[in-house]
This record gives sequence, structure tokens and C-alpha cells, in this order.
Amino acid sequence: MAATTPLLQVRDLHAGYGRAEVLSGVAIEAAAGSVVAVVGPNGAGKSTLLNALMGVLPARGELLFDGQPVQRLSLEQRVQLGIALVPETRALFGTLPVADNLLLGGYRLRRAPRAEQAARLDAIYALFPRLRERHAQAAGTLSGGERQMLAIGRALMGSPRLLMLDEPSLGLAPLVVKEIFRIIERLRESGTTILLIEQNARAAMAVADHAYVLETGAIALSGPASELAADPRVIETYLGKAKA
Repeated sequence: MAATTPLLQVRDLHAGYGRAEVLSGVAIEAAAGSVVAVVGPNGAGKSTLLNALMGVLPARGELLFDGQPVQRLSLEQRVQLGIALVPETRALFGTLPVADNLLLGGYRLRRAPRAEQAARLDAIYALFPRLRERHAQAAGTLSGGERQMLAIGRALMGSPRLLMLDEPSLGLAPLVVKEIFRIIERLRESGTTILLIEQNARAAMAVADHAYVLETGAIALSGPASELAADPRVIETYLGKAKA
């Protein structure tokens, strides 16, 4: 059986801020329908990686999406291709209702019939029932977990093929974190490819198919997530002992 081309291929990626290079020669891949985790210490360049892939930051290197070079495309063009980013800040419109925040995420569907947009909105509400309950509530009044659900739901409104999540568990209570990771598993089952940046390395490894360890702007380790989770260096540095 012939190997399929990864949905995302990144080779020799360099990116940073002004003259300060943060990423140096990063290479990663993501197979279609998989969850790929990138873990590492603060300041390693994890968020810079996602911003470079999204086109928020200028970058050098080769970036292929479904075999197509996209490094010269604008952020809007990458969104149109099916790439979406949920930033660490969540970047919601706090004074607007939940429903309006979601509809603003449907950039790819802006020319689609209203029935299609409504169907997509219903699909998001089915995934996040609490958002349906709070559809008329201002986004800024939601709890931290609800805001994260809204940020993910808004990104999903455009039916992205690649969903990039930057620290989705940040600042959330343990029970909410478990719910967010259950949603990530459901998205993978539906065929969405997910690139996951996460400080909670144990949770990330548990849900991921493949994982990378990013240290000081370069890939230090990579492999199947289950193998990396058993690597003594990864356990000592990022996982620690599991709670009884």
C-alpha cells in the first residue's frame, strides 16, 4: 500500500520577530486525520511556529498544505484553503453574542447559502451544547472553559481541514481540560487534522498520534506519541510521575 502524502509538510522553517530568529530549521509533518502534538518549555517557539504556519509572521522555508506550496500565501488565502488557528489569547469579540462570534468564524462560508451556514452553526452547537444555551450571551461574560469552546467553535465554523490549537488547556480547571481533550478526540474521529501546542504534555501525548519536542527553536525529539511518552528524557523533563 502506497504511503499517502501528509496534509501538512514543513521543512527548514525559520521564523522570528525582526532580527531575532526564534525557529531555526524546524521540520514537522501531519498526516490527514491525525493529532500531532508539539510540546516544549516556555520560550521554545511553539506559538511562533503556529503563527508562522498561519501566515501571521513572515517565515522562510518550505510549507506544503495538501502538496501545495503555501508559504507565499496571505493569512486570508490560507484560511480559504482550510487552515484555522485558535490562538492562546482566544481573541474573541467580548461585547458580541456567542452566535455572532461563531458566524464571524465562517469566513470560508461567507458566499454559501444561508441554509449551509445555519447547518454549520447547528453542528457547532451539537459539539458544544453550552454554546447553544448561551447563544445570546456576550462572549466576554463566559467562563474560561466556555470561552475556549467558543474560540474552537468559531474556528470550526469554516470546516477547516487543519485546526491549530495554541495551549487550549491554559488556565482551565482540570474537569474542563478533560472536556476539551475529549472534544479534540471527537474532532480527530470526524477527520479533522489537528496540530496541538500544549504545556500539559501528558494530556497532549495521550491524545496525539505523533509528537514533537521543540527546544530553543529546533526539534529535539520526534516520533509516535506513545513512544515519546515512554522516553525517559521526555518523562523526566516534561511528564514527571503520573498521579496515583
